[in-house]
Amino acid sequence: METLIPIVNKIQDAFTSLGINMQIELPQIAVVGGQSAGKSSVLENFVGKDFLPRGSGIVTRRPLILQLINSPYEFGEFLHMRGTKFSDFDRIRKEIESETIRVTGNNKGITNIPINLRIYSPNVLNLTLIDLPGLTKVAVGDQPDDIEVLIKNMILEYIRKETCLILAVIPANIDIATSDALKLAQEVDPKGIRTIGVVTKLDLMDQGTDARDILENKVVPLKLGYIGVVSRSQKSIEERKNINVALTEERLFFLNHSIYRDLSERLGTQYLQQVLSGLLTTHIRNSLPYLKDRLQNQMLGLEKEVEQFKHFRPDDPTFKAKVMLQMIQQLQSDFHRSIDGSGPSVNTTELSGGAKINRIFHESLHCEIIKISSDEKELRRAISVAIQNTHGIRVGLFTPDMAFETIAKTQISTLKEPLVKCVDLVIQELSNSVRLLTEKMSSYPKLQEETTRIILEHIREREQICKDQLSLIVDFELAYMNTSHEDFVGFVSEQNGTEKVSKKLGNQIIRKGYLSLQNLGIIKGGSRNYWFVLTSSFLNWYKEEDEKELKFILLLDGLKIKDVMQGFFLSRKNTFALFFPDGRNVFKDFKTMELACENEEDFEAWKSSFLRAGVYPEGEEQILQEGVRILQDPQLERQVETIRNLVDSYMKIVIKTVRDLAPKVVMMLIINSTKDFINNELMSNLCSRCDQDLMMTESIEGTRKREDMTRLYFGCKDALKIISDVSMAMAGLPGNSISQSYSHITDNENLIPPLSKVVHNSPPKPHIASMIQGLFGQTSSTQSLGKNHSLPKTLKGGLNKIVGKSKPKE
Repeated sequence: METLIPIVNKIQDAFTSLGINMQIELPQIAVVGGQSAGKSSVLENFVGKDFLPRGSGIVTRRPLILQLINSPYEFGEFLHMRGTKFSDFDRIRKEIESETIRVTGNNKGITNIPINLRIYSPNVLNLTLIDLPGLTKVAVGDQPDDIEVLIKNMILEYIRKETCLILAVIPANIDIATSDALKLAQEVDPKGIRTIGVVTKLDLMDQGTDARDILENKVVPLKLGYIGVVSRSQKSIEERKNINVALTEERLFFLNHSIYRDLSERLGTQYLQQVLSGLLTTHIRNSLPYLKDRLQNQMLGLEKEVEQFKHFRPDDPTFKAKVMLQMIQQLQSDFHRSIDGSGPSVNTTELSGGAKINRIFHESLHCEIIKISSDEKELRRAISVAIQNTHGIRVGLFTPDMAFETIAKTQISTLKEPLVKCVDLVIQELSNSVRLLTEKMSSYPKLQEETTRIILEHIREREQICKDQLSLIVDFELAYMNTSHEDFVGFVSEQNGTEKVSKKLGNQIIRKGYLSLQNLGIIKGGSRNYWFVLTSSFLNWYKEEDEKELKFILLLDGLKIKDVMQGFFLSRKNTFALFFPDGRNVFKDFKTMELACENEEDFEAWKSSFLRAGVYPEGEEQILQEGVRILQDPQLERQVETIRNLVDSYMKIVIKTVRDLAPKVVMMLIINSTKDFINNELMSNLCSRCDQDLMMTESIEGTRKREDMTRLYFGCKDALKIISDVSMAMAGLPGNSISQSYSHITDNENLIPPLSKVVHNSPPKPHIASMIQGLFGQTSSTQSLGKNHSLPKTLKGGLNKIVGKSKPKE
């Protein structure tokens, strides 16, 4: 099972060798701790070499992904300098410093861009660790004021992944309850299932104090428990003390310490390294099914797109013609779906294609027609002038139909502008849809450009034809005024037409809405809103808009209207007043009725509505173009109102007809024509106008996308093969595999077993001998060790005492 960690590295290699980033979360160990907690010393002890930058403040300013790989040769290799082998570990440290400065600057800046370092050595176990910046609270140099939050977020980015084991490094000379590393680990792992504590600086604790309760997992319990280590002091580091010697001294410290002696078999750097290797191995084993599912899903998602690239031959004319035909057919299908709304995916953010065009037909066109409506006052003035010009010198007793026809034709002719605007909006949406759909051809930019250009040329040709046809529809309406239309409220006969029209229009509702009565006393109701209904002859108002409780009916004959200027301390609402010029009371004891609107728009709309009902400002005179002043005539006002209502009735008929025909014309002459063009003529136009080889020249981005997609597909495929091979190998493993050796770590509540099961005082001689022999490369007795190596006398004597004189207990 020790081969599982290199397997993960092989999976990583399967992607990095293809030049793509790994998109699957692989099992790893993140090292978390405060500044000067001893993280770097722990990592260097794993390797047995000095290779990490040292100094004050934040030294680790970029995450360092450290892959330890057991190998007969010893060297380091950076991912950003792949192929360059560093046998001098001082050069590795300098390269880490240089690469950090290159990205973060020279003044303590930080970044989450990692440095990838692999160390091959016969003295390491297979491990993948991430050294993260130390937790700090004070910004220095170019660091931002929120440096604490930035470092915390960077660490959380790694440790919140479920596939990440957390190595929380805690100095023994601080209160464990205040450890920043443990607090941060508890945020993402509250049950302590994937957190292991490393207690450093046990040799620096005050005399009379110890960390036994912490090491026995009694203070802040973790499922994986705590392991104590003793690292080199700062003085030893500066003196370049040999790490192997330091590891031996660490072992002696635990064996000779009265408090930790009985725990010594589960303390120290070597034990920590073995535990982490076993944990990571077990973690990887448990993660393999998850990794396999993720890789399979990713590969299946790419398989359909990669299928078309498997037999890609960019210089084959047959292949080019086939791809071109497929893209045109895809465009045909996509355009139909865009207009008809039958596509497999639905845009949930905004209207587009056919839905947008439908909105233009039924909403935008109607809004544009409303916008061109003439000002009410100006329209009534034009009707008055037309009536008088029609009568000439004679006094007109009847309402002239010539005035109606003249005004109606003027109104009909204004419909051309909104119809043209409607076509412009449809053309704009069609053009946007075509450009969006041809983006699928972006791998062949010339084909995309020519296809878009040819389709848009056709659309522009149809645009002018459509506009001419819609203008012709308006000309049809101008050519003949159908006053016999069943929906028109026009004359029934010559003799009684005006009377019947007036009778039919007498109760016509002009406007409804809330208005505020401003000049009523507080006792009589004060300023309050009522629901008003204005007809051609009356002004009615109700308590509510349901119009059930009628408050009053006011006859409009003889009424005049004027604006009311409000004082500074009075209401600033827009107010107008109704009154009789002869001083009669309008409402009960009030000679005026002051009505207020909430905004300027409603104010002008109500004043225009009263003009339609024949209520004019007092003394206002209409001025003709020739400058002749004509006093208001009640008979003329009635004729103006009749013509105004007749024009309104006839325009409703014309607008209804135009709104019905316009979408049909646009649909036939532009949209359906474009569909037919794309289906039947686009391919022939492309072939006749452009060179096929030039059009089917693949873009640099398209080539890169195809190659990246293909590499990712085969990377997933290779990684799945590696996992399958591992699964088969796991099936044939014997029962005493390394995973079983460490299974208790994830199964038991505590990492440390009961003390009754630990051998006290002296550990077994073979274990210590093999440990020392492994450190110094010897396979013979420890007596030869002392002869062949230049060790301090006290250390040599200690080793001989432990190995040569101690007797194992039964």
